[in-house]
Amino acid sequence: MRILLIEDDPMLGRGISAALAQSGYQVQVGLTAQAALHLARSSPFELVILDLGLPDRDGLDLLGEMRREGMLFPILILSARDHLNDRIRGLDAGADDYLVKPFALGELEARLRALLRRAQEPDLWRQIGNLRFDRAGKHAFVGEEPIALTVRELAILEMLMEHAGKVVSKQALFGAVFPQQTDSAPNALEVRVSRLRQKLQPAGVDIRSVRGLGYRIEEKPAADNPLPHTG
Repeated sequence: MRILLIEDDPMLGRGISAALAQSGYQVQVGLTAQAALHLARSSPFELVILDLGLPDRDGLDLLGEMRREGMLFPILILSARDHLNDRIRGLDAGADDYLVKPFALGELEARLRALLRRAQEPDLWRQIGNLRFDRAGKHAFVGEEPIALTVRELAILEMLMEHAGKVVSKQALFGAVFPQQTDSAPNALEVRVSRLRQKLQPAGVDIRSVRGLGYRIEEKPAADNPLPHTG
């Protein structure tokens, strides 16, 4: 079981790593937000333990970027910030649990076990921004409002949501959208991706074209998602 520990205190990081290693966990430590983000992008982890007081960036900012990139592993905040508002902000930002320092090692391990059990349960929904995708029923929603999609648009969306934050090759998408069809027009996939991209705009989600590689679905930056005019 691989855990990414994001903690700028080397002594505390070594202590937590050694204790968790005795329980069978494999722990890698990121001392900065930049180092941790590099590790999270390049290696698979089942869980992240995140300190908020990092030297190069606030931990909440890092948490938000991880979620925007589609990193779905459970995240437990481990922080000395002990006010109620701090805990609320952390959970609202995308954390799955919040434990205040100083802490008992037994409680930390119990919370890790609970998060890992929850992560192993069947996940029937995928969500990015305001876009929610029902994997079982093959339906997409902006909040609670359904999005009218064609069968092929659904096939594209399903493939992209299953690999949220990662590039899906054009070949893989073409095979999902046009199974057993090799004579489709070369731009048939691009046309359907373009139509789907337009339909997803109200959800604050974009399908990015990565030149020479394929497509990636991701949440638009906040600046690209102005609040709707209400008055």
